Amino acid sequence: MNGEQKITASHRQRLAVVYLRQSSLAQVRDNTESTLRQYDLAETAVRLGWPRARVLVIDADLGCSGRQAASRAGLQELVGRVCVGQVGIILVLEVSRLARSSADFARLLELARLADTLLADADGVYDLREFNDRLVLGIKSTISESELHLMAGRMHAARVSAAERGQLRCRLPIGYVYDDEDVCVLDPDEQVRAAVTDVFALFRQAGSAFGVVQAFRRRPFPRRVFGRAYAGQLQWGPLTSSRVQRMVASPTYAGAYVYGRRVDTRHLQPDGTTTTLTIRRPRDQWPVLIHDHHPAYLSWSAYLDNLQILAGNHTAGHARPVRESPALCQGIIRCGSCGQAMQTRYHHRSHPHGTYACDRITSHQPTNTCRSTDAAYVDTIVADRLLSAVTPAEIAWTFAAAAEVTSRVHRSLHAAELAVQRARYTADRAERAFHAVEPENRLVARTLETQWETRLNQLADAEAALTDTRAHLPVLPDSTALQHLAGDLRTLWSAPTTTDRDRKRLLRTVIADITVLPEPDRQKISIGIRWHTGATERITRSRPTAPRTPATTMAIIRDLAPTHTNSQIAETLNTAGHRSAHDQPFTPGGVDNLRRHYHLPTAQPFHHNEITVADAAATLHVSQGTLYYWIDQGHLPARRIGQHLAIEWTPTIEATCRHRAATSPHQNSKHQRRRAL
Repeated sequence: MNGEQKITASHRQRLAVVYLRQSSLAQVRDNTESTLRQYDLAETAVRLGWPRARVLVIDADLGCSGRQAASRAGLQELVGRVCVGQVGIILVLEVSRLARSSADFARLLELARLADTLLADADGVYDLREFNDRLVLGIKSTISESELHLMAGRMHAARVSAAERGQLRCRLPIGYVYDDEDVCVLDPDEQVRAAVTDVFALFRQAGSAFGVVQAFRRRPFPRRVFGRAYAGQLQWGPLTSSRVQRMVASPTYAGAYVYGRRVDTRHLQPDGTTTTLTIRRPRDQWPVLIHDHHPAYLSWSAYLDNLQILAGNHTAGHARPVRESPALCQGIIRCGSCGQAMQTRYHHRSHPHGTYACDRITSHQPTNTCRSTDAAYVDTIVADRLLSAVTPAEIAWTFAAAAEVTSRVHRSLHAAELAVQRARYTADRAERAFHAVEPENRLVARTLETQWETRLNQLADAEAALTDTRAHLPVLPDSTALQHLAGDLRTLWSAPTTTDRDRKRLLRTVIADITVLPEPDRQKISIGIRWHTGATERITRSRPTAPRTPATTMAIIRDLAPTHTNSQIAETLNTAGHRSAHDQPFTPGGVDNLRRHYHLPTAQPFHHNEITVADAAATLHVSQGTLYYWIDQGHLPARRIGQHLAIEWTPTIEATCRHRAATSPHQNSKHQRRRAL
């Protein structure tokens, strides 16, 4: 080996490290000869004078790419040993095994130079303290990095070329397979096709991935295994929400072939390391998009509609999707004082609509005019305004305005078509003038060629303007059908078959958002409505008064409160035929709420000579269970007051209880055990 004279006794007293690396596990599996050649470097170290005990083989990076050094444990171990002076020589099959990055390789060379560590490959031994050796290794590193760049560029260009033809094979989602001619076709399994079709149908019906999962709760969903011993086999299991979202977001099901939806980007971290993140490109930046490439499960327009539904369900992106709750304005109502969204809070089953509460109230940071309000009252105001707005007269006015807008657009469309015709005529005329000039007359030909290119650019701009005008052409719905719908809208709104979600969707098609506006008068509420047309209006109403317990009933409760328990008061009121504020029978809990709300005194049912079981147990130094046993056996008189027992306590009864406790074998045995402890 060239340069063996550079090895000294000092180097042989340290370790000879053999570093192994291959870029992928597939190379480790298939390129076994390369792996064996790298392991044979240990024999090379022995021939160079190192004893076998001081030859260390580091093979932890087999299957790791050389692009980055931070993710390779083997290289980190090697660098650590070099830095502490344990390594005399590093043996590699070629220097590209150490690093494909010139920066990482240069850092390693500098550490090896400072630690007086040699480097050896198939060409010879290098001493990093010599300039010529560092120069040769630097050139090799640059060549290695450029080689990787060229190989990656060629492979990427080949992939893009195949993708542009729609022939680059990729992993297909469930419902598609490759046939014998590598053509993407529908899965031949009818059950698989039916399951995929049902996913998209249920998504359109439910409007959410979770709704699809609920529908498949008792039905398995297929998936095909990739890359293992069972590759290609069909397995069935539960359907998850994330999988439904991936299916809905995949353009493959719309018959489109797409390449380049995601791109990897590298980011520098504060500690100096780099991480690779995968981000999704916007649809208009996809490098390859081929429509009608293979059979589809849904149309492209349906695919785009599904993407809008997914975006509308993305609450992390500040979307407010329609929920199943009865609160009509859920998700689109805000506080006009602080600008925060208002939460829908539910208190009890007897009050299913709940209340709209400002977020700042729940976080204990409200403004002076932040309010919470009854959800049912606000919903009634908004629904009445919606139903009164959508009338046949309003629809007729809307159609008249829409017809005027359409007429303007048609006039603009006609003007754009005429502009295209004129631009095409001038471009053709410029082309004929260019072809009519003699080829030898270059001065005139160059001028005419420039004019022709200018006319072609003007034609392209005119055609783009025409396409944009056609895309924004409004389409009017059938006026007869809409007028019939307006006449039956109130019936449809209150129909039992119309769900809360249907009412919310109908509301959101017309109303953009609701705002509870600041109102100094606490007895009033102001509601702002912003329509999708941009119009706004303010509605002020008096706040509904909460139902109150009748005054005669409250007078009875005040008289009974000092001497009766809640249960006794509730029983007395129900026997007399009194009803609560919500026209319900009285309960002990309801009476307790009234007692606390009106600050009524707590009942004092115990007589002056009565005590509780806990007090008697503390006086006698016995357990409460003992007293309950005496009461059950009739040895100790007591009476029940609600959930408590009142014991008549006189000197005679106390003396009797003390004697019973002293003579009880059970109590005596317990006292003896306590003294023993």
